[in-house]
Amino acid sequence: MPRLFPSRRLFRSARCRASLASSGILALAASLLLSVLALHTAAATGTKKDKSGDESYTPMPLDSGFGPMDLTPPPIPPEQIIRQFTEKESEFRQALNHYTYRRTVTVQTIDEDNKVDGQYYEVDDVTFDPDGKRAERVVYAPQNSLVRIMMSPADFQDIQQRLPFVLTAEDVGQYNVDYVGRENVDDVLCYVFDVGPKVMVKGKRYLKGRIWVDSEDMQIVITNAKNVPDDTRKGHEDLSPPFTTYRQQVDGKYWFPTYTKAEGILHFSGGNGYLSQDVHIRQTVKYTDYKQFGSDFKIIYQGQTQPGESKPPGQSRPPR
Repeated sequence: MPRLFPSRRLFRSARCRASLASSGILALAASLLLSVLALHTAAATGTKKDKSGDESYTPMPLDSGFGPMDLTPPPIPPEQIIRQFTEKESEFRQALNHYTYRRTVTVQTIDEDNKVDGQYYEVDDVTFDPDGKRAERVVYAPQNSLVRIMMSPADFQDIQQRLPFVLTAEDVGQYNVDYVGRENVDDVLCYVFDVGPKVMVKGKRYLKGRIWVDSEDMQIVITNAKNVPDDTRKGHEDLSPPFTTYRQQVDGKYWFPTYTKAEGILHFSGGNGYLSQDVHIRQTVKYTDYKQFGSDFKIIYQGQTQPGESKPPGQSRPPR
């Protein structure tokens, strides 16, 4: 049986910042701006900067499945581990591009009594169109009841691209990747690395945080991080929460994302026509029903080419 991480874990953050919300995963309105309309106030938690000018943050707390950190040197040099897992991540990204799956997104605002007072919810099938191009289809989307916040295009891009973080051989040059130690997580021995951008190019988004890499499969299995940078300009504030993403094995080969939890306090500084406020936000993303898409392609696993099955668009085979 493949080793599996729990597909659902709940966390509560102590002091965090969180992301702007929005109205529809596929319909990205070109000019969604921040709406700060409520009277909710919580403990103020402004964004701080570290010495390098990058954003510092409070990460999501880890649960009891994480063991003590072994700080002794690893059996192979960290540089070799980084090379191996980033190459495997490149293979994973290629493989993921040939799978369909369902994504369920929930974004909630929480009041002072820890009750939900607004919610965005949407279920999408991430599939392929008749020409074999990646497509998304809304399955279910009740009316958005978020009032105190709105979601921005950056929020949707985070959901679609950055919460299921992939650190490939092609992208690793943009990051500082520092070895931390070894840690057992639910009886799976992992190499642990801290990751952050070397330089943040204007207009681009990056990840800053910690990753856990399976010591056997050399793939990322857990990400505990934050997407950076936040836009803190008054009237244009676009903030993101810390998050944790778990992966599970699919088809006995690749570790695919299955569950993301983000939670924190958004601190809006206010501006013309609206007051400063803090908004507690909670977000979950579930990824289910992975199926290999039936078109001609080749993926590489453990150095060997594994062809996909040839089938008409829209047909797929279930995981083995």
